[in-house]
Amino acid sequence: METSAGVVVVGAGIVGCSVADHLTRLGWRDVVVVDAGPLFEAGGSTSHAPGLVFQTNPSRTMSRLAVESVRRYRELELDGQPAFYEVGGIEVATTDERWRDLKRKQGLATSWGIEAGLLSPEECAERVPLLDGGKVLGGLFVPSDGIAKAVRAAEAMAREAEGRGAKFYGQTPVTGIEVRDGRVRAVETQKGRIETGTVVSCAGMWGPLVGRMVGMDVPLSPMQHQFVWTTPLAGLEEEEREVVHPILRHQDRSMYFRHQRDRYGIGSYGHRPMPVAPERISAHDEAPTMPSIMEFTPEDFEEAWRDARELLPALEAAEADEAMNGLFSFTPDGMPLIGESREARGFWIAEAVWVTHAAGVGKAVAEWMTSGTPEIDLRECDIHRFEPFARSPAYVVARSSQAFREVYDIVHPMQPMEEPRPLRTSPFYVRQRELGAYFLEASGWERPQWYRANEPHVAGRDIRELDGWAGRYWSPVVGAEHLLTRERVALYDMTSLKKAEVRGPGALAFLERLNTNELDKPPGSVTYTLMLDEAGGIWSDITVARLGEEHFQLGLNGPRDLVWLQKNLPDDGSVEVRDITTGTCCVGVWGPAARELVQSVSEDDLSNEAFGFFRARRIHVGEVPVLALRVSYVGELGWELYTTADLGLRLWDLLWRAGEPLGVIAGGRGAFNGLRLEKGYRMWGTDITTEHDPYEAGLDFAVKPEKGEFIGREALARRREAGPRRRLSCLVFEDPSVVVLGNEPVYAEGRAVGYVTSAAYGYSVGKSIAYAWLPEEHAAVGERVEVQYFGERFGAVVSEEPLFDPAMKRMRG
Repeated sequence: METSAGVVVVGAGIVGCSVADHLTRLGWRDVVVVDAGPLFEAGGSTSHAPGLVFQTNPSRTMSRLAVESVRRYRELELDGQPAFYEVGGIEVATTDERWRDLKRKQGLATSWGIEAGLLSPEECAERVPLLDGGKVLGGLFVPSDGIAKAVRAAEAMAREAEGRGAKFYGQTPVTGIEVRDGRVRAVETQKGRIETGTVVSCAGMWGPLVGRMVGMDVPLSPMQHQFVWTTPLAGLEEEEREVVHPILRHQDRSMYFRHQRDRYGIGSYGHRPMPVAPERISAHDEAPTMPSIMEFTPEDFEEAWRDARELLPALEAAEADEAMNGLFSFTPDGMPLIGESREARGFWIAEAVWVTHAAGVGKAVAEWMTSGTPEIDLRECDIHRFEPFARSPAYVVARSSQAFREVYDIVHPMQPMEEPRPLRTSPFYVRQRELGAYFLEASGWERPQWYRANEPHVAGRDIRELDGWAGRYWSPVVGAEHLLTRERVALYDMTSLKKAEVRGPGALAFLERLNTNELDKPPGSVTYTLMLDEAGGIWSDITVARLGEEHFQLGLNGPRDLVWLQKNLPDDGSVEVRDITTGTCCVGVWGPAARELVQSVSEDDLSNEAFGFFRARRIHVGEVPVLALRVSYVGELGWELYTTADLGLRLWDLLWRAGEPLGVIAGGRGAFNGLRLEKGYRMWGTDITTEHDPYEAGLDFAVKPEKGEFIGREALARRREAGPRRRLSCLVFEDPSVVVLGNEPVYAEGRAVGYVTSAAYGYSVGKSIAYAWLPEEHAAVGERVEVQYFGERFGAVVSEEPLFDPAMKRMRG
């Protein structure tokens, strides 16, 4: 075995083989892949995976990874046998709610460029002859879905990688990873030491154990999942082809089916969650069959078996032939774990990846390692998306169990987790509860969506009602809070905003290199700016307040941004980056009466002349020292007021009492979203991602190429020279009663051309608003398009933005 390598991949399942395949395709030659099990049925999840590939997902990222995986699987064969059977996939509905949801999912597929259509019950039964069409209301059919032969695909990719120089070693357990000076130096195996500066862990359910070797928490929980092969079925006795029928999902009963010659396979997520600690998984030489197969628990399958026979009557005469509880990896949010460790440079992971996405993930990881930028935005999969509490063993098991239960649930995009809660609360939480806050959750924070105390303000106002999907997690109070913010003044809890402090003699140069806007301004300046990746995509949008010559405060979008800053720190120690989120709190005071309110409890001069727009100053609100930033995400006069967490409740109470004569209210995130859309303010991760550049996103005002070098500058110049491919456009619905939520397809001239990102009703302008990515030729103001929502199309017009106060007089007054 080699004693050195350019990169060592741990795990020869379908993910590890895909990573090796794509690395060698990109020019890496010194690639070594090791696995504790035999090649290529190595005993992990790949070895028993049923291989169903349903590509449509509410996440654009996950759908794109699945589409890329299908493309790669189609190319593969092993000894003349295909690695993918493109038989199509059908999801059936047995309830009205599921049928409506399939209409929504057809829209999702269209948004992500996947061909999909709705089927009648008869058409479902025609494609799946075993199905009782009388039991279903219809189905969603995706012709390009199918079955991936996971082990076959893994070995086929491995052979291609070997042809380019990669080496694969089975029965070679990794026993340790040496880290020195913060970087990977070697991998220790039972067969010897391999010197290397780069490791990719694709160990799946053993991922947490490999991560610990470098001091990294990998928030993954192996979960048992039941799967049964039936005895031969009547009507299939003569079938010699490996698979003919489309793969089938019966999500109303949390189960799926796949054909194989004369029998069917049945998988169920309807049983109780059965997590298994990685340490308790059997070793390869101790497992009765393989480590990833646990003993079948028939009592957990009884209900699933009844439901299966009801939908597919041919199963009545069959029995369970082979049955298992197979292990698959789950995470707290049900998404994969991808990225480079912050604990050890050169240590990468690609874990909790199912066969559906494995080839796409392998390609993305290889791109990320090679050029620094994957083609597909991976924010939802980034290992650094989690806060520290979300990496705790108790949280990982609790939330992974919930993710297991929700695999086939109809999950609303705003649906919060239920347990464990509450986890993180601002100092204002006690007052918010007194005001009857309806809380949703984000990153563990309890965030008010609206306040029941504001219900009396609904009376006498023309509040556009929302119903159906858009009406969930909504109240007419949202409209009242929206309008009252514009009319009076409101307090918004902004504590959950990620905040960092950057200090040191190199701080300015450091931030200038990471950001597109000019930051060399006098202390007291606040700047909206973008951080780009090497390809010119928008890594994040942030605010930078210069508090001193060597002191800055940053408003970030999440933990990933903090890791990005730390990753790019200079080696000379001239810059310190510190997360200050947990020790601070923030209240946004916004509305026409905001100055009157804050001035009444502060001796500092808050006049427009003394405290202008996009400025920062330290003031006192009563006895509370406050950092005040004159910025507004809702398009109104006001400030973000920051103080230490211990003084937060006092700050709230002072502002509340001073605001009572002015009619102050507390405002929730529901109103906040509508207010920001009226102003055309983009939300990173929703409207803009690394797949977009500032020019097409309408954020060119935040880019100053003339200031000098910054990450992504050269790539951005090339993009600008090539011209925009698309535009983030403001749509106004012709029928103001139509309100959508996001991810819906947009049609022009009868064909799908784009998709919605954000949407809300604009109560100040009396219009239903949506922002959407559209090709340049359909993004002109006045262009008429249609948005498909639950199977119906509604007219909308591309409009000038912002819709509210385009001259920005209210914020600057």
